[in-house]
Amino acid sequence: MNFRIRPGRLLGLLITLLVGLLLVFQVAVHVLKGRIEDALGPSGEIREMHVGLGGVEILGLRLPAASGGKPAWPAADLLRAERVLVVPSLADLFSAQIVVRSIRIEGAYLSMLRTTDQKLHVLPGLTERPARSGEPAEGGTAISIGRIELVDSAVEYFDASVSRPPLKIRLEQIALLLDDLHLPDLLGQSQLAVSGIIKGPHHNGRLEIRGHTEFASKESDITARLDGVDLLALKPYLIRAADTGVKRGRMDLEIHSVVAKGRLNAPGVLTLHDLELSSNGSFMGVPQAAAVALMKSRDGAIQVKFTLDGDINDPRFSLNEQLLIRAGAGLAESLGISLESLTRGVGGAGGSVVRGLGETFGKLLGQ
Repeated sequence: MNFRIRPGRLLGLLITLLVGLLLVFQVAVHVLKGRIEDALGPSGEIREMHVGLGGVEILGLRLPAASGGKPAWPAADLLRAERVLVVPSLADLFSAQIVVRSIRIEGAYLSMLRTTDQKLHVLPGLTERPARSGEPAEGGTAISIGRIELVDSAVEYFDASVSRPPLKIRLEQIALLLDDLHLPDLLGQSQLAVSGIIKGPHHNGRLEIRGHTEFASKESDITARLDGVDLLALKPYLIRAADTGVKRGRMDLEIHSVVAKGRLNAPGVLTLHDLELSSNGSFMGVPQAAAVALMKSRDGAIQVKFTLDGDINDPRFSLNEQLLIRAGAGLAESLGISLESLTRGVGGAGGSVVRGLGETFGKLLGQ
C-alpha cells in the first residue's frame, strides 16, 4: 500500500515542527535566564537582559568585589562586560545543573588575585560562594559550559605574594577560547587558547598560550610564549633587595609545560634584551660588569635555557627550588661560571641569581 503526503500537508507538518522547536527554545532561554540570575547571586548587576531566538543577551554585566571579603580584593570589580550572549543546550534543558552550549563575552574586564599563600582566586563570588541549605559545602550551582569566547577584553592580575600592595600586571586586547568548562568542580579536560598584550611602562609585550588542561588535577599540556615584555612590569620577580635597579629592558620567554600523572616536565628559554641598569652593583646576583659584557658579546641579549622537572603532588616539590639548579646552571653556562661556585653563592650572588629566576618563572607558571 502506498502512502502519499500532499505538499500542503507536508508544509503544515514542517511549520508545526518549526513552531514546536521555537517554543521549546523559548522555554529553554527563559529557564536559562532564571538560572543566570540565580548563579550571579544578589550582588550581580545587569543593566539589561533580553531573551530572543539567539539565546539570552546580557548588557552591562557587573560583579562587584565584596567589601570586607576574604581575601581582601584589590579591585572594585570581579567582572564587568559590555555584552554577554549565552546560548542554552536544549538537550539538557531540565537537568539539575546549568548546561550552556556557548558564552560569548565582549568588552570584558576580569580581575584575578594571587594571595600570600600562593592561591589563585578568580570570580570567588561565583566559584567559591558559601553553600546554601541543602547544597554541598564545596561549591554553588553546578554549571557546564561547552565553549567560552572572550573578545577585546582586559585582565588585571594582582600578586600579593611578591609585594604589598599587590603587584598589578595588566593585559589588554585579550582574545580567549576555552572549551568544556565545569564549575565549581573544574573536572574534565579543557582546550585553551589565549592571546593578548601585556602592558609595560616603556613598551607593551605580547602573550600567547595554547594547549589543554584539567584545572582540578592540574594535568596539562601547554605552550606559552611571551615576546618583548617590559622588564619593569616584572621587576619584583627579577630584582632582589641587594640588587641594582633596572632602567629598561625586554624579556622573551618560551616554555612547553607538560603535567602528566602529577609529573611536570617543562623545557624553556628565557631571553633578556637591551638591559639597562641604573647603577653599579648586581643584576639578579650577577655583577653588573659581567652582565653588560655578556650582553655586548651576544648583540644585546642574554639567553638562559632550562628544563623543569618534578612531582607536583610531592609536598617537598618546589618549582622555585627546581630553578635554583636548572636556570642557575643555564645562566652559569652563559657567564662561564661553574655551577658549583654559583650554588655556593660567593658573597650571596649565586643564591640571588637563582632565587630571582626561580621566583620569576614560578609566578609566570602560576605555581
